[in-house]
Amino acid sequence: MPRGLTITLGEILNFAYDSFCSNKLQFTLTSLAMAVGTASVILVATIGLTGKQYALRLLESIGTNMIHADYQGGGTRIDSTPDPMTMQDLQAIREQVPSVVAASPTVALGDRINVGGGKQSDILVLGVDPEYLYVRNLRVLAGRFFDDADSAAHNKVGVITEKLALKLYGSASPAIGGIIKVSGLPFTIVGVFKESVDTFGQSEIHDDTMLIPYTVSRFFTPTTEVHEMYFSVATPQDVIPATAAIQSVLHSRHRAESVYHVENLTQLLTVAGKIADALTWMLVLVAMVTLLVSGIGIMNIMLATVTSRIREIGIRKAIGATNRAIRVQFLAEAILISLAGGVVGIVVGLAVPYSARFLTDYRVPISGLSAVIAILVSSVVGILFGTVPATRASQLDPVESLRYE
Repeated sequence: MPRGLTITLGEILNFAYDSFCSNKLQFTLTSLAMAVGTASVILVATIGLTGKQYALRLLESIGTNMIHADYQGGGTRIDSTPDPMTMQDLQAIREQVPSVVAASPTVALGDRINVGGGKQSDILVLGVDPEYLYVRNLRVLAGRFFDDADSAAHNKVGVITEKLALKLYGSASPAIGGIIKVSGLPFTIVGVFKESVDTFGQSEIHDDTMLIPYTVSRFFTPTTEVHEMYFSVATPQDVIPATAAIQSVLHSRHRAESVYHVENLTQLLTVAGKIADALTWMLVLVAMVTLLVSGIGIMNIMLATVTSRIREIGIRKAIGATNRAIRVQFLAEAILISLAGGVVGIVVGLAVPYSARFLTDYRVPISGLSAVIAILVSSVVGILFGTVPATRASQLDPVESLRYE
């Protein structure tokens, strides 16, 4: 085949580079728009992953290894005799489910206390075991949590929420040693606590809550029933099998029609992760609109380039360049502009989260997949929006092109 009818890859790149040098400003601005679009895709993916990581950490702070059980009643039988859980159930679960490392019952009581100025306020009193501190991943802000010795001795001690301490004493520390009367009996405050994650009163712990030893709470209740049970297992992998095992133990110890709800946070974490992923992909798709806008810019600049180089195209065709060679040349120029912007965008998009890692203690997640997607999309954009100008250039009539002024 004659030399003039072929074009090598090196010649294509040389032509594209020469064209870039001849129109530096236009091509640079177009590449900059592509860089912004590419960086946006990566940064949006990073923001989405960071939000997902933050939300999952908040949920995990409640207790990823925690399992909760409560009594739902007699099911569909209206005349069913109540069959609540008892401490014997908790002890049986400890013995039959080896993965359980900590457990606590809860008994809810209510009372009214003086909050100063002659005013009274309702508080929630929960009877729990000392292990409740670890099962619920609570944070002790001042003082201490009651221990096994307090439970065994039936000491009238309690720990209160930070918000209740602020309401009664103005801050956490002055609350230590204070007295709160429950049904006329004085309880000494030995600690102030808060949940690791504020559940806004949606958990069993409300804003105005005091925890007392379960053994002492039995003085105020005529029955031995347990309202709820909380368990903690050794590892996250034990959560699902332990949940099933606890459900089985409860059913084996009670009537068949009794309903017990045993749940964990695993399903909630899974759902939260899927929602976060869906939102991230939606944001990435929105960011890709920027790349499409950049592609239109590439098409415009390439169409203008074709118009300004009509005589050059006519000369090349006159000496034997084929339509395919002309088409490949202009398509290569469009891809070069797109890829140049894409590479710069990837560098910027990855540099920002990497810099954040050095400036803060928080480890910002970086998605390598978003960088791959960004460079692939920028290449596709270059091909798609460079096809029209390249086709137009290849279809120019060589005679009319040589006459063009």
